[in-house]
Amino acid sequence: MRLAAWMITLFFLLLAGCSNEPAPEERMSQYIKKWNDKEFNEMYDQLTADSKEKISEEEFVKRYKTIYEDLGVEKLKISVNKTKEKVEVKEGEPVKLSFSASMETLAGPVEFEHEASLVQEEKEKGKDWFVQWDPSFIFPQLKEGEEVRVISSSPKRGQLFDRNGEGLAVNAAVNEIGIVPQGIKDKKEEVLSKVTELLPVSKENVEQALGADWVRESDFVPIAKVDPANKEVLKELLALPGVQKREVQSRYYPLGEHAAHLVGYVRPITAEQLEEQKGDGYSANSMIGTRGLEQVYENELRGEAGWRIQTSEGEEVIAEKPAKDGRDLHVTIDSTLQTSLSSQLKKDKGTAAAIHPLTGETLALVSMPSYNPNNFLFGWTKEEWDAYNNGEQGAAVARFNKLYSPGSAIKPLTAVIGLETGKLDPVKQEDISGLTWSKDGWGSYEVTRVSERLSKVNLKDALVTSDNIYFARASLSIGAETFESELEERFAFGEELDFYPFPTEPSSVSNNGIQSEGQLADSGFGQGEVLMSPLHAAASYTVFHNQGDMIQPYLEKREKAEPSYWKKESATPENAALIMEDLKAVISDPYGTGHKPEAKGIELAGKTGTAELKLAKGEEGKENGWFVASNTENPRLLVAMMIEDVKERGGSHYVVPKVKSAMSEYLKQN
Repeated sequence: MRLAAWMITLFFLLLAGCSNEPAPEERMSQYIKKWNDKEFNEMYDQLTADSKEKISEEEFVKRYKTIYEDLGVEKLKISVNKTKEKVEVKEGEPVKLSFSASMETLAGPVEFEHEASLVQEEKEKGKDWFVQWDPSFIFPQLKEGEEVRVISSSPKRGQLFDRNGEGLAVNAAVNEIGIVPQGIKDKKEEVLSKVTELLPVSKENVEQALGADWVRESDFVPIAKVDPANKEVLKELLALPGVQKREVQSRYYPLGEHAAHLVGYVRPITAEQLEEQKGDGYSANSMIGTRGLEQVYENELRGEAGWRIQTSEGEEVIAEKPAKDGRDLHVTIDSTLQTSLSSQLKKDKGTAAAIHPLTGETLALVSMPSYNPNNFLFGWTKEEWDAYNNGEQGAAVARFNKLYSPGSAIKPLTAVIGLETGKLDPVKQEDISGLTWSKDGWGSYEVTRVSERLSKVNLKDALVTSDNIYFARASLSIGAETFESELEERFAFGEELDFYPFPTEPSSVSNNGIQSEGQLADSGFGQGEVLMSPLHAAASYTVFHNQGDMIQPYLEKREKAEPSYWKKESATPENAALIMEDLKAVISDPYGTGHKPEAKGIELAGKTGTAELKLAKGEEGKENGWFVASNTENPRLLVAMMIEDVKERGGSHYVVPKVKSAMSEYLKQN
């Protein structure tokens, strides 16, 4: 009896001991959990002794991390495949358990099923189950000694075209110049001297290229690409012994410096950009849009890189996604007008924005000084590079999306506010005598006007002669709070241009509210702290063409050129028409500030503006000149131009002929 009881107790003790031994399914589940959590060190702990002899922990962890990072692995999901039958465990034999794996990679989704062998090994704490690992756990195609290779294929970058299908940024066949060493043996110094004279490359760089390890005497050694516009340079180069050409594909900017700030350029991605764009499909060999439309539309233009994941030796494909070419874009820019306005500003620091006054299509965006974006591909001379990098005065600075004091160009807007609020009677003649007017009150100040020819001044007179005193008084009648709020509500001051693809600073009335009567008086004729972008200035004048509604400018070509409205009912149709007639007089009246030179054959309306830039009252400062003008018969062009530092060049009168010349040229052809 005692013996039977003892045997029963021993049976249960043995049974309890057996039940405490881990099951292979349990260990596999733990391994899978660590795999899903990418806890590679802990995964290594569960490998068999035999597996650990083949790969060290450091190599194991590094391999998983490197492969998963290089492949951009996301949404990793590993799971044990459950079976209806109970797993049979035989002493000394491995247990086979199947598992499923899925993940997202650069080359698309990867899914596979695989089988794991678990082996029972004796350890200090007893028997346990361990995973018999090999490289096929990562991908079934991967064999011992093989690596995973990621091969990218570049998409064709989308091109940029203007409204008429003319290229702004295109993929073109260009000539690459190279030297064949055996062809220059006897005349090396002479050839290298001439090549470096004709191309923006140094002799040191050419010699370095020729001395590369891979170069043989009969090899073509590439030196530089040649701008297709430089046909004479190409001809001279090919006349040299040992100098040859070959055709390669390159990004090319047909308008060169005329549209540099508008279009931008592409260049090799930097290490910093590559880190910032991590996960977006860029590689160390990628080109990336920099500045201008190339940057604005980068996502649409660059397309999607193709990727293939394969084994190193057998070249078995694990996953593959073909490249997707970028989208061609058509914008509303007119290349002819862009070039014409750019040419007018050639010797100036200035900017111009041109739009269609009825539709809002952006016809030109110009900034000078400029640079040739092709230089980023074909090379720079030292003089060009120095000019590009010359700080705020340099060619690298875009001006059409920046803010400037508008000067008298704001007066039509002040007139709208005065008329709409009932604070301005357009026919009432103000008594104004002398060149200056001052008023003591909320801070003393003095206002100066251009001419004292008139002593009785109504709204039309004030616009025609650009009378500062008249508009200073008008803004005082309106009041600071109303003046500021009306500019915001009727003309979108302070509003972000979220609808416009090209980043443009929002115009502003003041920094911290209008603080004095003097500031309010100055603001009425575009001084004080009032700031506008040329694009906004152009858009604000569309009010006078559209029965008081303000058009929203746009840049990407639409199937039908229909307007969108930035502000509705900025002015009543009657007040908009009244001011339009006055703006016509600014051009047609012999005393008008925009009269000379006369633009024969076209009827224009517009307003000049001269903005004084000085740090303190009473001191001398620079002047910026403005002219905003549009044609009135079959309206189709509105231009806002601003040129810096015009004080010694006639003020705004320096700007007027430039705008009129470009407008006349364009309107005769369109």
